[in-house]
Amino acid sequence: MEYCKKCVYPLNSAVELKIDSEGVCSGCRYFEEMDQINWGERKEILAKLLEPFRDSGAAYDCVIPVSGGKDSHYQTYLIKEVFGLKPLLVTFNHICSPLIGLKNMANIVERFGVDHVRFSPNPVLVKKLMEYTLKKRGDACWFCQGGVVTVPIQTAVQYKIPLIIWGEHGWSHLAGKNKLSEMVEFSEEERTKLFMRGLTVEEVLRDNPGITRRDMSWLEYPTSDEVEAVGVKGIYLGNYIRWAQKELTEFVIEKFGFTTRPKARTYNTYADVDCHLCSGTNDYLKYLKFGYGRTTDHASQDIREGRITRKEGIQLVKKYDPARPEDLDTFLDELDLTEETLMHIIEPFRDPNVWEKREDGTWVRRPSADIDPSIDASGAEEIEKRLGFVKNWKSEEVDPNWYF
Repeated sequence: MEYCKKCVYPLNSAVELKIDSEGVCSGCRYFEEMDQINWGERKEILAKLLEPFRDSGAAYDCVIPVSGGKDSHYQTYLIKEVFGLKPLLVTFNHICSPLIGLKNMANIVERFGVDHVRFSPNPVLVKKLMEYTLKKRGDACWFCQGGVVTVPIQTAVQYKIPLIIWGEHGWSHLAGKNKLSEMVEFSEEERTKLFMRGLTVEEVLRDNPGITRRDMSWLEYPTSDEVEAVGVKGIYLGNYIRWAQKELTEFVIEKFGFTTRPKARTYNTYADVDCHLCSGTNDYLKYLKFGYGRTTDHASQDIREGRITRKEGIQLVKKYDPARPEDLDTFLDELDLTEETLMHIIEPFRDPNVWEKREDGTWVRRPSADIDPSIDASGAEEIEKRLGFVKNWKSEEVDPNWYF
């Protein structure tokens, strides 16, 4: 497997990634482009873009999709406090929120004095969808990936709110899918291809006769006529405001009381505070399929922003990415699976460029010329200490029985 020579991303990234003739990935090139942007000018462009939506006569000026994480705090701060709009916050309840995540969501609503809509899907249906997509795609989170981008669109149409404001464009921030010069906006195509990975409601219904279209209504995109009648437009703040994750997180911790989480399959305690599944079992499944996990995401970002070297990134990745998640047993219990069955389900999704199956049935990572085998996880603790991710959570606030 080929890896970026600057960060630690592999070419088989779950998000489309390219490596150029110099061996540098499109995600790293995106960060280089960030250094060339006049962010003062971009902020002025954003202010002019937002102005027509201010006090337009509607009940709300915009929708902000929020999960309760660090970005949700920062988005709400920018739109409510800096630009002076009246937002409606919209949350898709993925039913996997730890107590810290729920606390953070309540903190946003109270600190900023905003209205909030939270949609919770039927948990019995969610379990069926998790089982189905796990077997079909090796991914138990499809229902959530679809819900987080569909419910805010539905809400905007329902309340006749023409503007939806997202945070950074995650696909570009991770893998450089789009250039900053393109000023990409949210689209139905992006929802279908990226978030829902091409799996449609129609396909789910065809494979599951016991599920009806009405059951899946929260995953149905509004019609073109409905969207055009309201004029719904979705923008990404990361096109206008430099989205520096560590700095913005420390800002919302200090100013607004954002609470971090315990370490879970990564050294970064700021990320995935709102969802156990993303940072636990589902991330582990990503590792079993593609050979990398969330620590690769975080280490690559820290390399790109100059906080660690590539060697240090490899040390952190080797420590955390292969780790068995603490929540795996809970996940298996909820879906009535054994670990052996789960491994059998995932087996067809393993990338043969990364994984090799031995005669005894065990899987091992194939070596790569781009990753020095002499680098191990020793010294990772010292790197973590130097990075100084703030710990401001209490262990008794962590509920181990977080599913459903």
